[in-house]
Amino acid sequence: MAVKGIDVASYQPERYSTKGIDFVFVKATEGTSYINPKMWAQAAHARDAGLVVGFYHFLRPGSMTAQARYFVEKCASRHGDPLWADWEDPGVSCADKDAFLAEVKRLRGKTHRVGLYCNVDYWLNRDTTSNAGDALWIAQYNGRPGKPNIRHPWLFHQYTSTPIDTNLGAFPSQAALRAWATKTTPEDDVPTQEELYRGAWELDGEMAVPWGSETNPTWKPKSVLIHVGEVARETRGRVKALEGAVAELAAKGAARDAVLSKLAEGGGLTAEEIRAAAEAGAQAALDRLGDALITEEK
Repeated sequence: MAVKGIDVASYQPERYSTKGIDFVFVKATEGTSYINPKMWAQAAHARDAGLVVGFYHFLRPGSMTAQARYFVEKCASRHGDPLWADWEDPGVSCADKDAFLAEVKRLRGKTHRVGLYCNVDYWLNRDTTSNAGDALWIAQYNGRPGKPNIRHPWLFHQYTSTPIDTNLGAFPSQAALRAWATKTTPEDDVPTQEELYRGAWELDGEMAVPWGSETNPTWKPKSVLIHVGEVARETRGRVKALEGAVAELAAKGAARDAVLSKLAEGGGLTAEEIRAAAEAGAQAALDRLGDALITEEK
């Protein structure tokens, strides 16, 4: 299974058909002097349709550091939008391509996927490092969508330019593509058990805690968990003790009710009246109960 998408530049209109597609990659910049004048409108149109949006920069000979900075500063990207190096100019070497990817990764790698677009000829005959950043977007119009003639792992295949550049993404759904792009999971990036274990037991750092004292303002994660375990065990002990006390009170209450009922039978008071008086703390009722108990004992 695969998702389908297109890539657009200033040659395409600001509003284009979004029917049947999951993503759009928009040309943003070229060199250090060109910005696609339709970029903002084209990206907004895709977002309005609920599509995954990415941006690419057409590499030109010159400073790769300057081009990377120009690209990330000028493109209309948001966190989670894939960013691409478009490697087509023969004056841009493999080393240049790698330098551009590295700089964009340095500038935006924490919040964006950074990948490489090129055709099969560039990948097989000009590339010498197999470096495509986070993903390879390969172009080959071979009449076989999703089956470019390369062995290297790829994530996107541009398989035709008619009537518009069209691509397949190696994802089972748009949700999976979005999760990859935003570096999350469909489960909202819930940490794995291994990540929790490492975070709790293997960290050497310390963290401030609300119960820290002047002599021990910070606790190591392992100590915190040990403390929590001790509190939990102590709490369970208290709960068991309370359960025993409740059971004892219940037993006493049952015995009291039996005595009250017995007194009511010969004492001229109903059990409800005696119970109400006892609970209200009426001294006369308590005295009467005491006298009756003494009589019963005799």
